[in-house]
Amino acid sequence: MAKAKLLIDENVHERLAEALRRRSFDAITVSEVSRKGRSDPEQLDFAISQERAVLTFNLVDYERLAVECFHRSREHFGIIVSPERHFRDLLSRVLKLLREWEADDFKDQIIYL
Repeated sequence: MAKAKLLIDENVHERLAEALRRRSFDAITVSEVSRKGRSDPEQLDFAISQERAVLTFNLVDYERLAVECFHRSREHFGIIVSPERHFRDLLSRVLKLLREWEADDFKDQIIYL
């Protein structure tokens, strides 16, 4: 059972990646890979190249990108969107999702937390 890997967008709590790694999940932030300030399409392209799902608070732009991927028959590895949440609440929701879903379950999905 393969677990999903995450790319955490710059608008999300950066410490989330470390908290997930302490629980044996593969999570990186855009800052850690020197991608801070890049456009949303560039972040999604990077996530796709790394076979990572994107976790973001940017609902509007990433919903649009998911629709574009659908219309272009372009595979992605998941887009997880959430309204801005307190750290502990977000961590709890992300952990529940990562524990219940396999990596393949995320493919081409937009998931709302």
